[in-house]
Formats: sequence, C-alpha cells, structure tokens
Amino acid sequence: MSKPEPSFISRSETFKFVAGDTIRLPCEVANVDNYIVAWKRGIAIISAGNVKVTPDPRVRLGNGYSLEIRDAVPQDAGDYICQIATLEPREITHTVEILVPARIHHISSGGHLQVKKGNSVRIECSASGNPSPNVTWTRKNNVLPNGDEKLYSPILTVESMDRHKGGVYICTANNGVGKPASSQVVLHVLYPPEIQVESPIVYSGEGQEAMLVCIVHGEAQPEVIWFRDTMQLDTTERHIMENRGSRHTLIIRKVHPQDFGNYSCNAENQLGKSKKYLQLSGKPNTAIFRSAPISQYKDRYNISWTVDSHSPIEEYKLFFRRSSDEHELDNNIEQQSQPLQHQGHTHSNSLYPNYRNNYGNLHWSRNDWRDVVLPAIPLSHLYTQSMSYMIRGLEPDQQYEAKVTARNRYGWSEVSERFTFSTSSNDLTDLGSFLNQGLSDSEMRGLSVTYYSNASKLHPTMCIYLTALIGFKMLLKFL
Repeated sequence: MSKPEPSFISRSETFKFVAGDTIRLPCEVANVDNYIVAWKRGIAIISAGNVKVTPDPRVRLGNGYSLEIRDAVPQDAGDYICQIATLEPREITHTVEILVPARIHHISSGGHLQVKKGNSVRIECSASGNPSPNVTWTRKNNVLPNGDEKLYSPILTVESMDRHKGGVYICTANNGVGKPASSQVVLHVLYPPEIQVESPIVYSGEGQEAMLVCIVHGEAQPEVIWFRDTMQLDTTERHIMENRGSRHTLIIRKVHPQDFGNYSCNAENQLGKSKKYLQLSGKPNTAIFRSAPISQYKDRYNISWTVDSHSPIEEYKLFFRRSSDEHELDNNIEQQSQPLQHQGHTHSNSLYPNYRNNYGNLHWSRNDWRDVVLPAIPLSHLYTQSMSYMIRGLEPDQQYEAKVTARNRYGWSEVSERFTFSTSSNDLTDLGSFLNQGLSDSEMRGLSVTYYSNASKLHPTMCIYLTALIGFKMLLKFL
C-alpha cells in the first residue's frame, strides 16, 4: 500500500495583532513523515523543520510547527508562508496586520498660541496609527466657538478672535486600538480692556455704604483708575478701592450728599484703554406694582405699588390710559399729561370732557396718558415704601395700563415698567345698595361676603348662599 500524501490541517487566514502583542501563526500538518516543514516570508527562510534559521531573537517555533513572534511591531505586518517541501511544494499563507494605537505626533504652536483680538487662527493636529485614526477637536469646559461640542477634523479654524473664544482646545485621535491619544493647545487672546458694570445705577442714602463695581477683562491684566466726574479718586478713609481677579470695586463709606453723581472706571493695558460710567444716586429705585391684574369693580381700580428708597418718598406721579396696540411711552410723558382730581386736593378740571357714557364714566382719547400727583403722607422712613390709589371713572370690562414714578429729596426715579390691569364687567355695587336698605353698615361688615370677580354674573350657588345669609340676618333683626 502507498503512503498517504502529506497535507495541511490548518487553513490560510488573516490575523490582526496589536503592536506589542505576541504573534501566533498555526501550521498543523498530517503525514509529513520525512518531509520538511518550513516557514518563509517572501524569499527569506524563517525556519526549516525544527531548526530556526532567522537570527531574530523574537522568533521561535511553538507546538508542532506553529510560529511565534514576540513584541510585534508594525514592520512584522505581511504574508507568512508555511510550506511542506514535497516535489511540488504545498503551502498555506497567513496574512498578518499589526494594529497600532493612535498617536499625535504634531500640533501647531507647540501647545501655546497668542492671537490678537479680531484675527483668525488655524490649528493643525497630525496623528498616526493603524487603522488611520479619527481626529476631533473639543474645548475644555466649554463648547466650540461655533456652538458645537465637537469638530471632526484635524484642522481647527477660529475666525474673528475675541476673549470669549480663548481657552484650552483639546485634539483627540482615536482608532479603536488601545486608549485614545490627546493633546491640547492653550489659546490666549490679546485684547484691549473690556469693562462691564455690575449695575449702572447704584442707589444709596446718606450715612450708608455704596459699592460701585466694574468687571474688567484684558490680556495682559489692565490697570484700573476710578474717577468722580473728571477728578481721579485716591484711596482715603471713606474711599476704598479693591480688586479680586477681574472684579474692581469702589467702596464709599458713610455716603455724603456731595457723593451722589457720576463716576467712571478707566482701564488700560498695552493694547488700549476703555471707560465705563456709573451713577451713585440718592433717588428712589424704580417702582414695582403689587396689585392684582383684575379689578373687583367695573368702573374703578385700586392700584398699588412699592418703591425702595433710602430717603422718604415725598410724592408719586401715576400715569394711566386705556390699553392700545402701541407699546411705546412718550419720552415727554410728564409734559404731555394733564393733572387729575385727587381726594383732598384741587386740580385742574381740564381733564374732564363735556360728555359721559351711559355709566357716567369719563372718555378720553385712547392714546392719551392721564396722570395724578399723589403726596406721600405720612412720610415713611422704611426702605421699602408703599402706596395705593383708587382710579375712578373707568369703563367696564376694559384693559388699562399704568406707570408710576416716585420723588424723594434727591429727585424723581426712573419711570416704572408698564403694568396692565382690567376692570370687571359687573361688581357688588347694586347688591350693596340692596343690602343697605335693610342692614346697617356694621351688619353689612358682619356678613363677610367675599366677591370673586369674573366676566360673567355671580354663580347661582353663590346667589343662593348670599340670599340665605341676608335672609337670616334680616330675620334676626326683626326678632
């Protein structure tokens, strides 16, 4: 009987190894007997039978005829042939691919870059690896200038630099082999001082402490000088100048009347200078309306507001008109408005037109602002001071708008924000007249009836409840 021919049990394959790993290539054969099994790479012989031919110390033969190469490097990639030396050689071929983790080998500017405000900058990040890595840009603790969190490109371009675009930019290369590689660029923006005031108007009072604050940014750090009008201020017992980082503060202790006025903070560095103005004011703060937006009555509205002021408020000026589609208040509103009657005070009657509607209410042009001056009696020494006023002669189920300003010994406050309110379609006037026919004022107060205003009549359940209460009180009266 003839001997069986030698053959391969292993098949040709492609293997992927990470750099640094040990390459293991199988070569299982059958019926080789006196035949020689050899490993080749190209024309180079690696081994013949059990004898290693290559001088590479990393190479050895494993179990059977398997080939092992320690500490794989990218140069180990290629085709490896296991051959049986028959008359017509038989062989299998293994393809080896070496995976190399991503590595960043070049980044613009060496990690630090200075750019003047208004200029553009281009930063390049070069990386290598197998497979070829993806390169992305991110910004530390911030988004990129275009608002994106990440840019998929080896090149980052930033146009029109300003201080908000400075910071730490991070280049990351990742190909899925090992850990991603990263490197960063610190981008410094050189710009003239930029100033923001914490509050353009600082309100204070005599004997109080005032703090005027400017937030100053600049590269390099600017020098900051404070002025009162055109006079430079020096540190004194009452004037103290502090700075913590970019926050510069002028502290005025025990404010005097002559301290009120205009101030400025001036900042300068090698790239330029800047100035911002602030005002120290003894005037009242802007008033805030506190009343409900819907009146309980159809022809009047009790409007109320509060004002913060270190000095007592001496008087208020209230403006109101029927709402229109326009949203602008005339700058000269005080000159255009007319006075209105107020309890206990005599004002011009020029407000009142020569006609009234069916309710006896006043009419005026939709866009005409009306005003009333209200003395603050008694004067209040509280910091938060309040006032209310009943506006009469309004039309039912209409929307109105109001503004108010306040005056103390130092002048008038800014006009408040627009406040919108509405009158009801009905109120308790008719019901009150009916009750008074049979009940005294004290009895009326004893009823403690609460009226809920809306655009319709009283709910039937409420009517039944009121009727029962009225009937019970009247029955008690006549017993």
